[in-house]
Amino acid sequence: MSTTLRPTADDPFILHFAPLIDKISDEDFFAFCQANPDWRIERTGEGDLIIMPPTGGDTGKRNFNLIVEFGNWAKRDGTGVSFDSSTVFALPNGAKRSPDLAWVKLGRWQALTDDERRGFPPLCPDFVVELRSHTDSLRVLQEKMQEYIANGARLGWLIDPIEKKVYVYRPDTGVECLDNPASLSGEPLLAGFTLALDDIW
Repeated sequence: MSTTLRPTADDPFILHFAPLIDKISDEDFFAFCQANPDWRIERTGEGDLIIMPPTGGDTGKRNFNLIVEFGNWAKRDGTGVSFDSSTVFALPNGAKRSPDLAWVKLGRWQALTDDERRGFPPLCPDFVVELRSHTDSLRVLQEKMQEYIANGARLGWLIDPIEKKVYVYRPDTGVECLDNPASLSGEPLLAGFTLALDDIW
C-alpha cells in the first residue's frame, strides 16, 4: 500500500533544492505554485522551498479580522495597494515570500509592468504583517521580519497572539516589543491607521 507524503499543520516541508532551484525561472516557480493551490509555498533567498498547509480556524479568523480592519483604512486612504496571504512577492535577495498582509505604495505598484503584476511582484512591500499561529516558530518568523526590513520594508508587525506580544520592525532601529498592547499605530507610514487588537487576541 503506497502513501503520499504531505505537509501537515505541525510539520511543514522544507525542501533543500539549492543549487538546483536557482536554475528554475520565476515563471516556472509561479507555475509550480499555481499547480499546487492548496499549499502556501515560499522560497528562501538560499533556494530552499517551504511548503505550508492552510491555516486553522483560529488563525484564519484572526487574519480575516486583520484584513477587514486594514482594508477599510486602505480603501479610504487610497495611497497604496493591499494584498492578502496568497500573494507571493519576489524580494530583491531572491526570496519569494507571502506575508499574511502586505501593502505597497501606489507609485511603486504602478511602476510595475502588467506581467510583473500578474506574476510574483518583484519588490518588497512597504508594510508587512506576520500573524503567528500555534504551529509557527517565533524565531523563524522573526528572521522573516528581519529579511523584509533588509529588503526594503519600511514597517513590519509580527503579531503573536500566543504570548500577546507585538514586535515592531523599522529600518535603522531596534525591534520594539510591545506586551499585550490594546492597539497599534501605523504612523507615520500608514497615516491615520490604528489597529485595535481585541479581535486578534
